Amino acid sequence: MKICILMGSPRLNGNTAELLKPFITELQAKDAEVAYITLTDKHISSCLGCYTCQHITGEYGCKQQDDMQAIVKEIISSDCFVLATPIYTWYCPPEMKAMLDRFYGMNKFYGRGEGSLWQDKRCAIIATHGYDVQYGTELFETGIKHLCEHSNLEYLGMYSVRDEDDKASFQREQAVNGAREFARLLLAKLV
Repeated sequence: MKICILMGSPRLNGNTAELLKPFITELQAKDAEVAYITLTDKHISSCLGCYTCQHITGEYGCKQQDDMQAIVKEIISSDCFVLATPIYTWYCPPEMKAMLDRFYGMNKFYGRGEGSLWQDKRCAIIATHGYDVQYGTELFETGIKHLCEHSNLEYLGMYSVRDEDDKASFQREQAVNGAREFARLLLAKLV
């Protein structure tokens, strides 16, 4: 079983990374293979809206040659991908948003190309945020649910923790145990 974690925080050792530690440890303890991709140190150009990808069947097809090609390969080779992100002003930061926009080439709905590169893949979210869960994450989670529905992906859920005391919020027993439990929940759904 392979899980691809797409870490979208601009801070490589910030709150989101802290919350991922027990999640990854639990996945590995259960013999899951983990691909951990940090987006902030990748070159991901904005989508050009050129539709080149929509005319190519069986491959990603984006004319921009950057790190998205490698990210797409990891997602395709995984059983599940996890969008790990802080929530800034009710959505993910630019590093993740650029990647999400470039997912356009995964579905061939708008040109001569046919099919989907990731149909039936599974997707989950791990989020860190201010405010309470619903107010802090609802817009992002709704956007990802729509992406999953549109792309014929299975949405497996979200685990999130509110930042109330910087990194200490994500080191508390409740946060750590929640991350471990979410890992077990995902693995149970992937069997």
